[in-house]
Amino acid sequence: MTLHAAPSIVRGILKEALILASFDIDQFERGVEHLLHLCQRLQEENAFLRARQEALAAERSDLIEKIEQARSRVEVMLSRLRAMEESL
Repeated sequence: MTLHAAPSIVRGILKEALILASFDIDQFERGVEHLLHLCQRLQEENAFLRARQEALAAERSDLIEKIEQARSRVEVMLSRLRAMEESL
C-alpha cells in the first residue's frame, strides 16, 4: 500500500460510516415518528374508552334505580295480595 492509496481507503471508510450513520438516524427518526403516531392514537382511544366507561356507569346507575323501583312495586303488590288473601 502506498502513501497515496491510504487516504483513499480512509475516505472510503469514512464515507461508508457516514452513510451508515445517516441510515441509523433516518431509521431512528422513523421509529420516533411511529411512536408519536402510536401515542396519539392511544390517547384518542383512551379518551374514547373513558367516555364510554362514564356512559356505561351512568346507564348502570339508571338500571339499578329502575330495578329498585320495580322491586318496590312488586313488594307492594305482594303485600296487597297477601292482605286480600287473609281477608278471604
